[in-house]
Amino acid sequence: MEIGSGIRTDVERASERLRFLTEKTVSAKDSPERWNRKEILGHLIDSAMNNLQRIVRAQFTPELRFPGYAQVEWVAVQQYASEEWSELLDLWISINRHLAHVIDQVPASALQTMCRISESQPMTLEALIADYLRHMEHHLRQIDPEF
Repeated sequence: MEIGSGIRTDVERASERLRFLTEKTVSAKDSPERWNRKEILGHLIDSAMNNLQRIVRAQFTPELRFPGYAQVEWVAVQQYASEEWSELLDLWISINRHLAHVIDQVPASALQTMCRISESQPMTLEALIADYLRHMEHHLRQIDPEF
């Protein structure tokens, strides 16, 4: 599946740029209600881990029903803002490389598995995977507007 390649490309491109961001830059908040860059990257880590579960499980069930996750609470509980940027970046890179590998292995027969996340409209596994890449790119542009 081409999405795996897209994830790898985005991860390599972003990691080259994000490594140069300072702790001061990634810790700064535009406002108290908004996430800083560390928290956005933490959200992307959570998204990768949740989607890894979804993609794996959808391959051995006729229809996937999976809970959503309270993203604000996940970011708060894990205290991404207090973690070292380099540690977060390394984790994000690793989980996405693995996710790309898993996506590459999804058989064509599983791509039409219907997936329902929480109360959202059902979508195929193929659409879920494509949506993951779009979601990741959206948030990478929040971290680095030149991405």
